Amino acid sequence: MTGQAQFTLVQLRYFAAAAELGSMTAAARRLVVSQSAVSTAVAHLERELGVQLLIRRHAQGLALTRAGERFFQELRGFLVHAGELADAARGLGESLVGEVVVGCFQTLAPFHLPGLLAEFAAQHPQVRVSVLEGQTAELQEALLSGACELAVLYELDLDDNLEREVLAVAPPHVIVPPDHRLRHASGVRLADLAGEPMVLLDLPHSREYFQSLVRRTRVEPFVRHRTSNYEVVRSLVAAGHGFAILNQQPRTDTTYDGGRVVRLPLLDDVPPLPIALARVKGVRLTSRAQAFAACCRDLLGGRRVE
Repeated sequence: MTGQAQFTLVQLRYFAAAAELGSMTAAARRLVVSQSAVSTAVAHLERELGVQLLIRRHAQGLALTRAGERFFQELRGFLVHAGELADAARGLGESLVGEVVVGCFQTLAPFHLPGLLAEFAAQHPQVRVSVLEGQTAELQEALLSGACELAVLYELDLDDNLEREVLAVAPPHVIVPPDHRLRHASGVRLADLAGEPMVLLDLPHSREYFQSLVRRTRVEPFVRHRTSNYEVVRSLVAAGHGFAILNQQPRTDTTYDGGRVVRLPLLDDVPPLPIALARVKGVRLTSRAQAFAACCRDLLGGRRVE
């Protein structure tokens, strides 16, 4: 290839749709154009760039080549910013408008999401925020695929392609039933609970973290019950099925079914969980995402969440 590549914004959008949907036919249907228009646009791009971007597999749809994957990753951000440029040209650039998609770890969402959304709406009323809730793997996939720009999650085993900014830390604490022998203690060490049944918040990465804390006492944790639901953990503890280790603390000790738990500070020197804001490395955030990140820093920055 010689000289500067020549292609249009329309051709880029046609390629992006084909790459995302894995089908020329599906892309044409979404864009309300003919399949030949999409195919021609992709072929023109490949010719101008001098590389193959898509592999056409008979009866199996399209697959991105390595060059296509990198090009598509860069293109997503470019198309978003092209939309912002159009907004500014229409005279809407004085205030933020449009939509931003953010992710939030499922157990963090009820504690932090309502406040973040309320504050952001007060500052930027013309921006629509769509939230993807999920576990770490789901949020990482959403970030890397471009389904969301930012995610608020625990900094546990994050992908190397993600840039993370620690906003706050959440130290662990123990909850026990209201009739537990240590219910009146000012704090507890995990060695004091050795041999007692444990109710485990069974989420990927989180469960390894909680179990590692117990193993610091050189005792293998006796896990009686596992659940991926934060409130089920609290309800099981309240009913006397064991103790649990958690990081987020509701304002009330009452559980959904009317039971009660007793929160005890953890006296062991154990690591807190960092709460981080994650994004894909090297990808420029839209102005809307930058504003949401600033809101996260304002509300959570430097806090010790207990």
